[in-house]
Amino acid sequence: MRIYVGGLPYQSTEQDLIQLFEQIGQVTFATVITDRETGRSKGFGFVEMSSDDEARAAIEQLNGSTLGDRTITVNEARERRAPGGGGGGYQSRDRSSNGGGYRDRY
Repeated sequence: MRIYVGGLPYQSTEQDLIQLFEQIGQVTFATVITDRETGRSKGFGFVEMSSDDEARAAIEQLNGSTLGDRTITVNEARERRAPGGGGGGYQSRDRSSNGGGYRDRY
């Protein structure tokens, strides 16, 4: 199970996440999301644990706990939506009410 961890102190590292979650069970993956331009943490990350039971226990025990000087949010990660989200964009259409423009006037 993939776990979302929000509200992280900006200086948090992947190692910090691993150490925190290993108190509950085996961590198979951990990452802190960083800004591409600055390299600075965006304040959230993801953790994967070796079993769903360990992941659920981690969510129960760590959600609302403190890391550094911040209260963190820990819950099951939701799937990302497809980029663009549909809708919008440019559609070509005839804007004149008679459909033909000037040539229908004469």
